[in-house]
Amino acid sequence: MIRSFVAWLALTMSVMAFAQGAAPVDFTDLVAKSTPSVVNITTVIDGKPAPGTQMPNEMRQYFKHFGIPEMPTPDYGRGMPKRGQGSGFIVSADGYVLTNAHVVADADEVTVKLNDRRKFQAKVIGSDKTTDVALIKINADNLTPVSIGDPSQLKVGEWVLAIGEPFGFENSVTAGIVSAKGRSLPQENYVPFIQTDAAVNPGNSGGPLLNMRGEVVGINSQIVSRSGGYMGLSFAIPINVAMNVANQIKADGKVSRGRLGVSIQEINADLAESFGLKKTSGALVTEVEPDSPADKAGIKQSDIIIEYDGKPIDTSFDLPRLVGASKPGSKARITVWRKGATRELTAQVGEMASSKTAGVNNAQSNMAGLTVSPLRPEHKKQLGIESGVLVEEATGLAARAGIQPGDIIMAVGNVAVNDAKELAGALDVKGRKTVALLVKRGDYSSYVPLRLD
Repeated sequence: MIRSFVAWLALTMSVMAFAQGAAPVDFTDLVAKSTPSVVNITTVIDGKPAPGTQMPNEMRQYFKHFGIPEMPTPDYGRGMPKRGQGSGFIVSADGYVLTNAHVVADADEVTVKLNDRRKFQAKVIGSDKTTDVALIKINADNLTPVSIGDPSQLKVGEWVLAIGEPFGFENSVTAGIVSAKGRSLPQENYVPFIQTDAAVNPGNSGGPLLNMRGEVVGINSQIVSRSGGYMGLSFAIPINVAMNVANQIKADGKVSRGRLGVSIQEINADLAESFGLKKTSGALVTEVEPDSPADKAGIKQSDIIIEYDGKPIDTSFDLPRLVGASKPGSKARITVWRKGATRELTAQVGEMASSKTAGVNNAQSNMAGLTVSPLRPEHKKQLGIESGVLVEEATGLAARAGIQPGDIIMAVGNVAVNDAKELAGALDVKGRKTVALLVKRGDYSSYVPLRLD
């Protein structure tokens, strides 16, 4: 009787408080704490040359025949630059910022604006399209990094906040709850998304998702919508996944993922019954790649992988995430269901082929707009050079300077370069607005001035 009265009294007081206008949740302190760490990101993609504006091949052959060095192609007819915007957040006091890979993809210029209105040109350290995570860097002081939370501690139904720049409205704050965890989206096999109903719109991409302690638990990445705008389905990349990618990019210039070498499908009730399983969990192996880590471990077609390295496989989506997170070369214990019984196998995890845009080692210097690849020793010998990288694409500042695909950049000033990392380092010259690139085009070599601003 007393307990019932106490419960009734508590409920009555809550209703009265709400009726008197008391806010159910107060986000003000959380927002004040977090906003200085959130940044606005604007990007510029230079227009490509319009058709017919490149020098005709006959003209090039004419110049070559008479020994006249080919002049850089003028910028007449270039398309209009494309501008984009997004969000990000500071993860270290020395200027590292996390955002989405799609926010800075193909950008020739990346500008970061802080909460105190300061603006900085950013350098893209690396990006990973697979997880949609990018790490960029600014040279700034008095920065306030975010606090990193633990997404595994999130509970469905708890409050979360999103901060970003939807449609250009800076530092917009929206609130919602965690709708679900571990969501899988089409073509997204390596991210267990956090689903929320916090309003997220174009421009929010790359901004933080915060728990009620003011800790970042995710990066707002995408929405599911029939209208192109917010419809209550927002998805964030768990911050532990994002930080793992960022740390690999920072340390190695690329992202390494484990590889098993199997094709799999989901288990439904009918398939579970046909294979003698009591529940619809696991990943059904439909194909094993010859000579792959799975093949060498003894995994066979029609096996059902029910556990990977001590972790249960509830759905087939769990397996790519766990394998991808494994360190290449490590050993993984795999439990399979085969012919009505479990078997324990051990696989030595392979390495997935890395994406070309995974990091600085594969060569995009966004500061200059150059995408390059290293030259093999035999190619250098044929060309009669001791150093150099092959230009695969030139946009932005590099294109304006007249650099073209097929050119070979042998040095920056008097610093020889042999790969993308060396090129990016040589271009990162503080206090100088112009550098000289030693460029070999055909049979001729010359220095080309490249402005860095």
